[in-house]
Amino acid sequence: MAAWPYSTKAWLSLRKAKLSDQPLCEACLRREVVELARAVDHVVAINKGGDPFPPLDGLMSLCFPCHNSKTRRVDSADSKGGSRFKGCDVNGNPIDPDDDWYA
Repeated sequence: MAAWPYSTKAWLSLRKAKLSDQPLCEACLRREVVELARAVDHVVAINKGGDPFPPLDGLMSLCFPCHNSKTRRVDSADSKGGSRFKGCDVNGNPIDPDDDWYA
């Protein structure tokens, strides 16, 4: 686990609350795939101005593959931007609500 804020009691409590509120991966659910969430991710990364301890709707419950993909594509310092998540739902719509093609 990384350093502050992830090593604090406040983060561990917030993480537990988010996983209790939404135990399944939110990105996978948009694909109609049921996958247990193991990570809690900031919708807006701290290094991009996000609140370290946001309300629950400022966090996403994600499986590790979705978390790693979002971090690599959006949150990392050298990211080129784009959709947080690749793929479409069963109706052909992008699963990322921030995608330009999202209906």
